Amino acid sequence: MGRLIVAALVGLGMAASGGAAAQAKDCEELKSEIEAKIKKNGVDKFSLEVIDADKQSDGKVVGTCGGGTKKIVYKRGG
Repeated sequence: MGRLIVAALVGLGMAASGGAAAQAKDCEELKSEIEAKIKKNGVDKFSLEVIDADKQSDGKVVGTCGGGTKKIVYKRGG
């Protein structure tokens, strides 16, 4: 189930990062939208972090924002 949710989130992130207008979306707004979708899927222990696009992370990238300068990283648990 967790892999299915992550796959859906990665798909959401790719769709959100597909166009220039989507990439310019406010990071906190996009993070809130993704968080709502994760919770709707029944996941209650997770974290989302907005980091610089060139920064490494051990989570899954589920979206980009800030004109492509930032990415949103999902980590299950915590």
